[in-house]
Amino acid sequence: MDPTDMELIQANLDNDPELAKLWAEHLELEKKLDDMNQRLYLSTEEQIERKRLQKLKLAGRDRIEQILTTLRGA
Repeated sequence: MDPTDMELIQANLDNDPELAKLWAEHLELEKKLDDMNQRLYLSTEEQIERKRLQKLKLAGRDRIEQILTTLRGA
């Protein structure tokens, strides 16, 4: 994420509850994925969970991008 987007997110976290929720979820998913990526081996179930988390993170990121696009236009 580029610095301009980060500034826009930080500036609007208090004013936009949806953005705040999505950002918190994004950070949590990122942490979980980083933890999984540090492991040398993942079981089949863990690999499936990793894919699920990646999809959730991507969906949240897409929604964050929609909100940022709206904020840039405002």
